Amino acid sequence: MSPERSGAGRGAGRDAGIGAAPAFAALGDETRLALVARLCAAGPLSTARLAEGAAISRQAIAKHLDVLASAGLVRRGDAGPGRERRWEIEPRRLDEARRALEQISRRWDEALERLRASVER
Repeated sequence: MSPERSGAGRGAGRDAGIGAAPAFAALGDETRLALVARLCAAGPLSTARLAEGAAISRQAIAKHLDVLASAGLVRRGDAGPGRERRWEIEPRRLDEARRALEQISRRWDEALERLRASVER
């Protein structure tokens, strides 16, 4: 069986992750991944709070948040204390990315199982 037919070739998982590709691209940056992790752990936070203790400027944090927002991973929520708008996670997009990874993982598990079965014959 060819790799394309078995799902183990270059296109394997392509349809699984195509909708989640912008999320994966945005999360591929260490700073953005850390921002998402912090928002997941702490809940909605302002740009100023997210910049506290960061090695980069508040303006750089804001640019990273804009990229995450463009990918649908975060959104500006209601204004918090001091009237600064707070950023919050968009759980639906994270869930879509998680489902895409699970689908890709299942396909690889199936391909590896087929390979194991073929080798054991």
